[in-house]
Amino acid sequence: MKEYTTSKIRNVALVAHSGAGKTMLSEAMLHFTGGINRMGKIQDGSTVSDFEDEEIRRSISLSTSVIPVEYKDHKINFLDTPGFTDFVGEMISALYVSDSAVVVVDSVSGAEVGTEIAWNYCDELNLPRFLVINKMDRENADFRKALASVEAITEQRLIPVQLPWGEKTDFKGVIDLLTMKAYAGAGDKGEDIPADYADAAEEAHMELIEAAAEGDDALMEKYFEEETLSAEDIVKGLSGGVMDGSFVPVFVSAATSEIGLVPLLDAVVALMPSPEDRPAIIAQGKSGKEELTASDAGPLAAYVWKTTADPFVGKITYMRVFSGVVKGDSRVWNQNKEEEERFGNVSVMRGKEQLDVDNVHAGDIFTVPKLGETATGDTLCDKGHPLTMPSPEYPTALYRVAVHPESQADAAKMGPTLTRLCEEDMTLSWYNEAATKQTILQGMGDQHIDVAIRKASEKFQANLVIESPRVPYQETITRTGSAQYRHKKQTGGSGQFGEVHLRVEPNPESNYEFANEVFGGAVSNNYMPAIEKGVKSVMERGVIAGYPVQNVKVAVFDGKEHPVDSKPVAFEVAAREAFKLAVQQAGAVLLEPIMRVRVTVPEANMGDIMGDMNTRRGRVQGMDTDKGRSVVTADVPLAEMLNYTTELRSMTGGRGVFTMEYNRHEQVPSHLAQEIIAAEQKRREEDES
Repeated sequence: MKEYTTSKIRNVALVAHSGAGKTMLSEAMLHFTGGINRMGKIQDGSTVSDFEDEEIRRSISLSTSVIPVEYKDHKINFLDTPGFTDFVGEMISALYVSDSAVVVVDSVSGAEVGTEIAWNYCDELNLPRFLVINKMDRENADFRKALASVEAITEQRLIPVQLPWGEKTDFKGVIDLLTMKAYAGAGDKGEDIPADYADAAEEAHMELIEAAAEGDDALMEKYFEEETLSAEDIVKGLSGGVMDGSFVPVFVSAATSEIGLVPLLDAVVALMPSPEDRPAIIAQGKSGKEELTASDAGPLAAYVWKTTADPFVGKITYMRVFSGVVKGDSRVWNQNKEEEERFGNVSVMRGKEQLDVDNVHAGDIFTVPKLGETATGDTLCDKGHPLTMPSPEYPTALYRVAVHPESQADAAKMGPTLTRLCEEDMTLSWYNEAATKQTILQGMGDQHIDVAIRKASEKFQANLVIESPRVPYQETITRTGSAQYRHKKQTGGSGQFGEVHLRVEPNPESNYEFANEVFGGAVSNNYMPAIEKGVKSVMERGVIAGYPVQNVKVAVFDGKEHPVDSKPVAFEVAAREAFKLAVQQAGAVLLEPIMRVRVTVPEANMGDIMGDMNTRRGRVQGMDTDKGRSVVTADVPLAEMLNYTTELRSMTGGRGVFTMEYNRHEQVPSHLAQEIIAAEQKRREEDES
C-alpha cells in the first residue's frame, strides 16, 4: 500500500448496535474500491473484518479491525468495532484514535441499546459523525421510522443528505440531495430523480441548503441573495456544521448489495475531518503540558490503542501516530515503561493481512510486531523528547468470576496468561482475593469473560475453569472475651509445653493490635513472637467461617512455661487454640461488603429498579435524573450483586447501566450468617475428603 500524507487520511470508526451491518458495510466498501476481489459473508466466516476463530464461531465482531479503503487518492481507515455491549472497551479505544464516526442503524430495528451507547461515547469524545440507515432492502425497512428512533435519543439535529429510492424489496438506490441525482444500485453514475420523488427531494434539498448556510455567514448572505447554493457551497457549509457538531448528516444504504456506497465515500472524503483538522491533543512533556497537532514536523508521539497475540506472528501492537513520522527499522522510546523498543517492519493492517510500508505519516494507523515491553495505553516517542499521551476512560468491570487452572500444568501459565489478556483488553482485570484465596477475573459481562477464557485456551494454551466467586466476608467480635489453652506433648525425649492466657477486645480504630500484659515472668518475652505468629495465622484463616478476622486487640495476660519442654512452636500452637476459644467467647459475627451502587435507567424502569433493590436488601440513598434518565443510588450487599449485570440488562432491555464501588463492611443478619457458616463448614469437609 502506498503512503498517504496527513491531509489525505480519514480515520473513521464504524459503531452500532450488534447486527446493524457495520462489518458488511466495511466489506462492501473494500470490494467496491478494489481492495478485495469478492465479498465475504458473515455466515461463512469469510469477511476481512471478522477473522478471529471466536468471531467466526459466534458470527459477531469481538474486537476492532482496521479496514483501510483507498478512494479518490485518499485513504479511509475504517475501524470496524464490536456492537455487543460486553466489548465496549474495544469501541472506546477505536473512537479515541478516530477523527470521526459513522453510526450505523438497522432500518428495521432502528436505534437500539448499542446505538445509544455508541452515540454517547461519540458525544464524550466530541467526534463529528454521520448516521447511516442500513439494510434498506430488508422486509419491513422504514427510513422515517428508523430516523425518528435516533432523533429520540439525541438533541443533535439530523439532516438527511440522501433519501431512499424505494424501500424493502423495491429499494433501487439512493437519491443524493447534494448533487440532486439518483444513483441506481451499486452504480456511480447519477441520473435524473424519478418524478414521484422530485417533490420530496426538493423539500429535503432546501432543508439541506438552510442547514449548510447556517454554519457560515458568507453562505447565509449568498443564500438570501440567490435563494439557493451550489453543491460546492453546500459541501463547504455542511463541512463546518459536521466539524462543530451542529448537525449530523443522514445517509441510506444496503451494504450487502453495495447500494449507497459512492455518495457515502464521497461525503467521508469531503465532509469528515482529516487528522490535521482535529483539535490538538494535550500530552505530558518533560517540562509540562504540550499541545500536539497532526504534523510530520512535530515531535514523535505514537499511542498504543490495541495489542493482540497472533499464534503465528506473535504479539502485534496497533498504534496511531498523533505527531511526527514513524519509520521502519528504527529505535523509539517507550515513555511509560522507560524502555527502548526497536521497530522492524511497520505495517498497515487490512483485517489480519499486514501490508508493509516504509513510513507512517502523522495521523495514520499502523502496526508493529514483536515489541517486548509495550502494552496498550503506552506512548512511543523520541528519547530526547519524552511525551506521554492521555488514555481514554474505560467503564469499571462489574462482572466477576473466580478462575482456577484445569490441571497442574496450567497452574504456572495462569498468572502470565491473565496478565496478557488484560494487556489486550482494558476492560478486563484480575486480582487475588486474600479473603477467599481465589483468583478473580472481572469484565463487562458473561460473554466477555467466556471469550477471554476461550482465548486463554486457544492462544496461550492455558486451560482455565471459572466458577462463581465467593463473597469476601470478614469476621470480627462484638465484646471482650478471654480463654486459655495448654499445649502439652510428650514424645519420649524432650516434649512440648506452652500455656497461653489471652484476651480479645473489639478494636474499631485499627485492624489489629497485640499487647504483652504478662507480669512476673510467667511467659518469657522471647516466646511472644511465636504467640503473635499463632494469633495472626488464625486471623488469616478465620474462626467461625474461614474468613479473615478484623478489628481486634489481642492481649496476652498470663501463661506458663516449662524450663526444659517449652519451645516457640508449643506457644504458637497454644496461642492459636486460645485465640479461637476467645473469639468464640467474644460474640463472633460475620461482616459483609456493602457496595455503593448507582443505577441509571430509562424513566419507565424506575419502579422495577426500586422494587428489585428492596429484594436485594438494598437501602436507597437517593434518586435523581440525568439527561432524561432516572438515577438510583443505593447501598447493597455485594452478595446480592454478583449477577446484577445480566439481570439489569434483562429488566431494562439492555438500556440500564450501573457503577459499583466498595463502601464499607456491615454485620450479616444472623439468619443469613448461619447459612453462610454452614455452607463453609460443608465446603471444608468436602475439600478434606
